[in-house]
Amino acid sequence: MTSSSRDAALAELARLRRNIDEIDDVLVKLLNQRARWALEVGAAKRGVDLPIYEPDREADVMRHVLGANRGPLSAGAIERLFERIIDESRSLQRHVIDGSPRP
Repeated sequence: MTSSSRDAALAELARLRRNIDEIDDVLVKLLNQRARWALEVGAAKRGVDLPIYEPDREADVMRHVLGANRGPLSAGAIERLFERIIDESRSLQRHVIDGSPRP
């Protein structure tokens, strides 16, 4: 590899990483907005005495996100990511409902 082709490849790598950083910024904002909605859901559940864990709703969420997936992430990858997101949402709701320490 010549010096100029190496420089071009490194410049392209830097550009791609900047793109990923920009997407990461958006993802963090969206995840925090989702968390704010989850906190509101927790408050609404508290108001009507519903449990934090609602397996039917979580199954609906999973079906929705799996249906929205167009790749290249596999269904398994989406499922693992959303299991974690849902788990964190439950943790936030637990704080709202029973006053447990906020994560």
